[in-house]
Parts: sequence; C-alpha cells; structure tokens
Amino acid sequence: MIKRKTQARAQPEGELDAGKLELGEDFQDAECLLISEVKVLLEAQYEGRKGEEEDKEMSGVFTRTLEYVQKFSRYTNRDTIKEVRALMKPTSLHPFECAQLGNLCCSEYEEAKSLVPSIGDKIGDEDLDSLLKQMDSLKKYQG
Repeated sequence: MIKRKTQARAQPEGELDAGKLELGEDFQDAECLLISEVKVLLEAQYEGRKGEEEDKEMSGVFTRTLEYVQKFSRYTNRDTIKEVRALMKPTSLHPFECAQLGNLCCSEYEEAKSLVPSIGDKIGDEDLDSLLKQMDSLKKYQG
C-alpha cells in the first residue's frame, strides 16, 4: 500500500454550502462556466499546442480534464452554448445556479429545484419549466 503525504487544507471559518450559495470568498466574483464552455476553451488550447514542435506533452491533469469535459459536455457547438446563456440571462438566477442548470440539464422543474436548492422562489415553477424545456430543445436540435 502506498502512503501519500497530504497537505492539510485550512478549513474555512464557517461551513460553506453551495445549496445556499455560500461558495466562499474565492468564488465571490468568479465567472461560473458550463462544462461545454470549458470544453471549448480546453480544445482551443489543445489545438494551439498541437503544432508546437517542442516536446511539450500535455500534462496528465490537462488530458484527463479534457476527456472529462468531452464526455460530459451537454452542448456541442458554440452557437448552442450562446443560446443557452442567452436563455438564462434575463432570469434573476445567480451565475452559479445558471451553470448548474446548464450542466445538469434537468428535465423537470422539481428535479432542478431539488438538485439546485438555492433556486428556491427566484423563478416561478412555470418559468423554470419553460426554461428547462427550451434548453432541452436546444440540446436535441443542435447542429
């Protein structure tokens, strides 16, 4: 059995809870991305490095992350990603909630509210259901 040294992380002063949008100071002004957006960024970086002659092999973390986002990306092209973002823009949802909805692709509003409890009453059930159906439609009919 291999024992690894682990560094003890400093625990935050209070408990953090993403369900209540308590994300910590590091994430106060951070932009939350969809997995599909991360995929676009990593693939662009990969393509940019592809032509380099030097022996700059992709790190294992980069490669595994790229494989992950390629596997779990819900939207396959940039236009669809932009449309999904545009659908969520007029809502009163926090950027973290928007990213969660875009990544999870819930089929019903009850499921969305269960998985992203911070949504609460920020958006009505009918409006949330309509939003989810539009997102699903974009996912199904993307080019």
